[in-house]
Amino acid sequence: MIVLRLAAFALGLYIVGYTVLSAIRAFVLPRAAQVTLIRWVFAFTGLFFKLRARRVGGYAERDRIMALYAPISLILASFVLLTLVLIGYMFIYWGLGGGTVDQIMRLSGSSLLTLGNFTDNRTEFVIVEFSEAMLGMVLVALLIAYLPTMYAAFTRRETQVALLEVRAGTPPAPGELISRSFRTGELALMREFWNDWQVWFAEIEESHTSLPALTHFRSPRPELSWVTAAGVVLDAAALMLSTVDVPPEPRAAFCIRSGYLALRQIAGYFQVPFNPTPAPDDPISIGRDEFEAVYDRLQAEGVPLKADRDAAWRGYAGWRVNYDTVLLALAALTMAPYAPWTSDRSLAPTAGKRRPAK
Repeated sequence: MIVLRLAAFALGLYIVGYTVLSAIRAFVLPRAAQVTLIRWVFAFTGLFFKLRARRVGGYAERDRIMALYAPISLILASFVLLTLVLIGYMFIYWGLGGGTVDQIMRLSGSSLLTLGNFTDNRTEFVIVEFSEAMLGMVLVALLIAYLPTMYAAFTRRETQVALLEVRAGTPPAPGELISRSFRTGELALMREFWNDWQVWFAEIEESHTSLPALTHFRSPRPELSWVTAAGVVLDAAALMLSTVDVPPEPRAAFCIRSGYLALRQIAGYFQVPFNPTPAPDDPISIGRDEFEAVYDRLQAEGVPLKADRDAAWRGYAGWRVNYDTVLLALAALTMAPYAPWTSDRSLAPTAGKRRPAK
């Protein structure tokens, strides 16, 4: 019996220690960290949400269902953490000589929730009760502090996403962004635009890996998405550098590099496979006919374009290959709304017509 109680005490310490370390890595550590416990909670909850979402007809209804996925998963994760602490301390109390399962459950629950309606007056039990009560309060405080940080990052992300609609339309498209910039006389004056999005990419790389739940938080409006916004900006920058006949803007190139590095870091956190060193002539999901259609449209609108279409296509494809795989994977992961050249060829159900990869 003594051996069993010592084993139970050790097991309880391990459960509590593992849970506390998971909470620290998830809510405190300011860098990307794989927290297996949290991943399991999100994966388990995601099975039910995605199954339900794929059974409804329109995208608006799917978006309404999936909007609750991340918030509910996050709250469920906090319950799981507290439950594991409760179970861990139950083993500790039994190892110290506690009574029946009912008694040690009441003692652990009363201590964790600081109810004080069930206690044991033995000194060693009182000390452990106090430690459990303090730990319970710390976990709750961590969650309370975590939410404002996450929503502040969410607000910064969505501000840029909403502003993009002015330039790129709804659904956003790279050709539309370039066309509107030409009509307003800003085609050669987009340095500040690329700089703003370069900063945005750096911010989402940090926030969506250190606060990974943010990846699944959806935009306030169903037709908007941080993934499709990222795709439109990257494609527009690639078209500007390869196809539009304006003086080269280095910030557009920096924006693309910042963008694909950010998307790769986020995709890597979610264990999405990709080639970190693609060749410029590797295949991409955009077909030459799709590129030609955008080229013809911009040419018809009077946008100055480079005459050599072959070179323009090779240049665009050489930029796109850096982010093509991870962009489509994240669109599928987040069940992003319809947007040309992004979610229309991902594995996720989208609104509107989907085009196959060429």
